[in-house]
Amino acid sequence: MRRTGVLGGTFDPIHLGHLALADAARRALSLDEVLLLPSRLPPHRSQEPAASPFHRLAMAALAVAGRPGLVASDLELRRDGPSFTADTLRALHAAGHAPLDLFFLTGTDAFAEIATWREYPDVLNLAHFVVCARPGTPPSVVPLQAPEVAQRLVDRFDAAGGTALHGTRGSDGAASARIYLLDAVTPAVSSTEIRAVARAGRPLAGLVPPDVEAYIRRHGLYGAPPEPDAGASASGRQLA
Repeated sequence: MRRTGVLGGTFDPIHLGHLALADAARRALSLDEVLLLPSRLPPHRSQEPAASPFHRLAMAALAVAGRPGLVASDLELRRDGPSFTADTLRALHAAGHAPLDLFFLTGTDAFAEIATWREYPDVLNLAHFVVCARPGTPPSVVPLQAPEVAQRLVDRFDAAGGTALHGTRGSDGAASARIYLLDAVTPAVSSTEIRAVARAGRPLAGLVPPDVEAYIRRHGLYGAPPEPDAGASASGRQLA
């Protein structure tokens, strides 16, 4: 079976931090692919995303183009309502993915609230969890005091070293879903910041891939002023 990473998020818009996390996990865990899944509606967020599902999926597809092993998926967008992790992982099981071949990627900020997730602690049995330190949120926030977490934890490892971990068996030798703490350097970028920068009409270089920036401006997403039409400008200069 293919070792598959799963990275969900609103992706409103997708940015370089998301891509850095996906690439780091793919290398560190020898994943064959990482699926990037824009969510229809994050469970802990009642407000609809600013961009439509169509636009967010299109931006994700542009962002992964030319990046080996990264794949944009509409799996969560095809379901109505909140995009619960447990539902997503079960859908992947139904599509033929074994739980121990799935690696669900999340940040320490989100994982710190794991006890509030739907179907906790059973959700931890549906895949391995890979918890990546987020800027300003170190691995120490992982709720080690919860026995459901502590007994599954694999010692932290360094993605920069390219170390691939395959230790997916518990102390009794039986195969089990594990929790990995991933040390990886990812850009301190947030979608909230990007939307504000776009609305102000400032460049998005260093925040999103160039094709994603062009898409945002072409469609006027997040209040970004559209780029002037080059052909029209040239014709106007000729007429002048």
